[in-house]
Formats: sequence, structure tokens, C-alpha cells
Amino acid sequence: MGQTIIEKIIGRNVGADRVKPGDIVTVKPDRVMLDDIMMPFIVDKFHEMGFDKVWDSDKVVLIYDHLVPASQQDDTRHYRVGDAFAEKYGLSHVHRSDGICHQLMTEAGYVKPGDVVFGTDSHTTTYGCVGAFSTGIGYTEMAAILGTGTLWIKVPETIRVVINGTLPKGVMSKDVILRIIGDLGADGATYRALEFTGSAVAQMTVASRMTMANMAIEAGAKCAAFSPDEKTAEYCGIDLDGFQRELKGDEDAIYLQTITYQAEDFRPVMACPSQVDQIREVKELEGTVIDQVFIGSCTNGRLEDLQAAARVLEGKQVAPFVKLIVTPASRRVYQEALACGALKTLLEAGAIVTHPGCGLCCGRTGGILCDGERVVATNNRNFLGRMGTAKTQIYLASPVTAAACAAAGRIVCAGEA
Repeated sequence: MGQTIIEKIIGRNVGADRVKPGDIVTVKPDRVMLDDIMMPFIVDKFHEMGFDKVWDSDKVVLIYDHLVPASQQDDTRHYRVGDAFAEKYGLSHVHRSDGICHQLMTEAGYVKPGDVVFGTDSHTTTYGCVGAFSTGIGYTEMAAILGTGTLWIKVPETIRVVINGTLPKGVMSKDVILRIIGDLGADGATYRALEFTGSAVAQMTVASRMTMANMAIEAGAKCAAFSPDEKTAEYCGIDLDGFQRELKGDEDAIYLQTITYQAEDFRPVMACPSQVDQIREVKELEGTVIDQVFIGSCTNGRLEDLQAAARVLEGKQVAPFVKLIVTPASRRVYQEALACGALKTLLEAGAIVTHPGCGLCCGRTGGILCDGERVVATNNRNFLGRMGTAKTQIYLASPVTAAACAAAGRIVCAGEA
């Protein structure tokens, strides 16, 4: 009997020939990620549990991204607590405003295909883009890992998502994952793995796969999984070993469900206020006046996203009274977008380009919205109060759609700005 990608990864980690959904196993993480928001709570729990050393400081990555620069008085406490912990326990992998945690974990080479990774942020599912088992956990679980180097998990069932064909022009992987979330519902994949495959998936860049893995959690998924390929190897800077090359879902594996799509059927879509699974085609929303556009986040702040937006805005101007805020996902992305001219194009169109980080996506620095304002954003959540007051309306879209809306001052399909 065959196995899914996630079953293979977990089985190898625990030294079992095979594991099956529902099994309770104790895994040994290859890497863990701590973010600045959770540091005071992690540290308190770590000491409350009586630990006096970190199990393996080289496997711990501390990233300051949500709270930089400080926008509230208490933010600096998180820095002080994090820095003190890093110094006391010898953490060498510390990033201060280098970019968003989920971008850095793969970009900086911390995660490889076949790894088991935990992070104190729900969008840790992102690392499935390179064929890792990765999931978000709370600060209590993270404190336990820091002290013991282990964590128990339940092996998830897997939903297989097959996408064949070629995506139409103007459709990005963001449109694909939004449609899938709309079809599954916000709880349709709760504590399940989403395994993506098919010819359309094979054509996607690692960056596009990151977008989909990132948003798997918005359908409730425990994790996401893509098979590593040569694109993965190039991105990770490695040669795939025998195990990594075998990280494919077997044809005779047992899946909870298989969903099949034809890529040509996808259209530009948006998630409407205020739920990620409230999906409508962009053409149905055309004409809706907007106040702001945000292009960035761990979902769509990568180089290909900024380049796509720049192509739409080439020779155009952001509409009067509309703010376009662009936030690169990392310093490296910022530098690459600068070198290739994408940032120049966006700036000439009237964009405000900020430092790399989470920023507006988590309702912090850079463009908080007020009652009645509408924003088209490329991030992953549009919940009430996410990017401003509870009366702000958030529409989630791809970078191509977002850029077109910025030029038009209203919701439009790309090419109609």
C-alpha cells in the first residue's frame, strides 16, 4: 500500500516503515521558528516548565518581523526578551528586520525537502512549497520543543488536489488557492494535509507554490505538500537525495478525497469581506470603489509578485486618492526588485514602498485603514479588524489584480485599468 508525501516525511522522522492517519507519533523537529510576537510568552513557558537549556540552538531560528519597526509602546519589550533569550542560550540564527519569517525560512536555507518544521505562526504551512512537513503551533508547544527537542502530533489525513493544464493569462497561483479555499470552505481541510499535484502545479515556480502552501491554513489545513523537483533543488541550493526524490504521493496511497481541476477553467477571483472562503470572480465585483491597495506579505511579497504588479503598472499612475503600499517580503527581494527595475516602475506609478516585514498584513505599521475604507490586498486574511477598524472592508486578490485596481481606483480585471 502506498503513502502520501506527508506520511513518508513523518514516517522517516520517527523511524517507522509507515505511519497512517490518526497515529499519534513523537517527532524530532529539524528546525523551529520563533517570531517576535510570541517571544515573551515562549520564554515565560520555557522557564515555567523548568528548562535551563535549549535542546539544540542551531535548529532554532528567531525572526523579528511582525513588530518592526515598533508601532506600539510594548513592542520593544518583545525585542528585549528575544535578545536576552538568544544571548543566554546561544541562538545564532537571529534575523532583525531582514524580512518575513516564512520568506526567510526557505530563502535563507533553513528548510529543506523532507524536513519536519514547526513555527509560532499559523502560516508555517508555507514550507510545504519545498516538500517539508511544516505547521504552526502555540507558544506552550514551542517551549516544550525548545526544552526537549520533541513534540507529539497526529498523522493527518490527506486531500489530494490535482490541477492539470495551463493557467490562463492574468491568473496567478493566488487565484488558484482562493478558488480551492472557496470550494473546500474555511473548515474543509481542518487538520488535514493538502497535497498539490498535476501538470499545472509542475509548471509553477517555487514562489507560486509558496503562495498556495501559505494559504492552505485558510481552509483549516494542518500542512501542505508539493513534491520536490529540480526547481525546488535550485531554489534550496541542493542536489535532491534519494529520499527527497521519492517525496511524491503514491498512486495507491489512501487519500481522504481527490479534487481535480482543469487549469484553463480558473479565473481571477477575490475573497470578499470578511471571510477568506467568500470567493467571487473579479468581473462580478467590477466598479467597486477602493481607497487603498496593498501588495506584499508572506503570501505575495516575492520578486515575481512585484514584477507582475510592475508589468501591469508600467506607464500608468495610481488613481487619485488611492494609496498603493508595496512591502517586499525580504531584504533580498527588495534588492532584487530594485536591481531589475520593478521597484522603479512601481515608484514611478506612485507606490509607497516600505521596509520588508509583515506590516499592514497584521495590522501594524504602514497604512492602517479606517471605518468604511476598502482595500484590495494580496495577503492571506481579510477578517474583521485585520488591517484597521472592524468596519474596514478587505478584498484579497493576486498581485496582478491588485495592481490593476490601484490604477483604476476601483475593482477591475487586469488589462482593464
